[in-house]
Amino acid sequence: MKPDENPSPRAREDTVRTPPPTSGRIVPKVAHTVLVIWCILVIAPMLWTVLSSFKTNTEIFSEPFGLPASWSFENYANAWTQAQIGQAFFNTVVVVGSALVLVMLLGAMCAYVLGRFEFPGRRAIYYLMLAGLTFPVFLAIVPLFFVLENIGLRGTLPGLILTYVAFALPFTVFFLYSFFRSLPNEMAEAAKIDGAGEWRTFFQVMLPMARPGMASVAIFNFLGLWNQFILPVALNTNQDNWVLSQRLASFVSSAGYRSNFDQMFAAVVITIVPVLVVYVIFQRQLQGSVSQGTMK
Repeated sequence: MKPDENPSPRAREDTVRTPPPTSGRIVPKVAHTVLVIWCILVIAPMLWTVLSSFKTNTEIFSEPFGLPASWSFENYANAWTQAQIGQAFFNTVVVVGSALVLVMLLGAMCAYVLGRFEFPGRRAIYYLMLAGLTFPVFLAIVPLFFVLENIGLRGTLPGLILTYVAFALPFTVFFLYSFFRSLPNEMAEAAKIDGAGEWRTFFQVMLPMARPGMASVAIFNFLGLWNQFILPVALNTNQDNWVLSQRLASFVSSAGYRSNFDQMFAAVVITIVPVLVVYVIFQRQLQGSVSQGTMK
């Protein structure tokens, strides 16, 4: 009896679909190994910085990787008062908070108009906003310096707030543009039928629907504005209005002469903590917005 020259389709399918036993295991192992290495590279310097913030100068140089002899917050108190980190922290909160509110409001309004209305020049305005993302900040330092000087805002917190808003606005519009375009038109039409105007439709109907996108771009803007360094150093020349990045820069430059590295590490921890707190609080909204964007 001859063997079956035409096996059944199920038999052919079983022979084709049989994968090698280790084909699906190598990639996850490599990915997990890379993630573990990356976590070590990120977490280890942070832990070393936190431990060093509780040490004295002698302990930092004699036992750089050991535990502090006494866990006291004296370094934090000295950094807050003597190094004027407290005043810089207050200035940073005022500047970043005000700029974040303004840029989110203006960016959402601009993205809503560009994404929901048809008018001449709409695409040109949108592309100009995208061009702002590619403009190097270094090329704008000198013009901004003279502009703020001429209007009397150089070295002031309002001048720094306006500068932050100008540089964060293109990214905000670019990020929220797709969110507003993806919202259903039926909701806006229903609001108009109920007698709502354009302002009420935007603030009470469309803006709450874009909350995931607003939360995501707010987190990104907060991180970028909080860690901003070039603009404050070049434009904020009044020491009474210095923000954390400027105060840390001057603190580090003078640390070699004063040898107060213990206060320097404490100041770094004070700068990092608000960023970690904001991310931990809003990480669920960030993950929800990312998953929603992938589903769309």
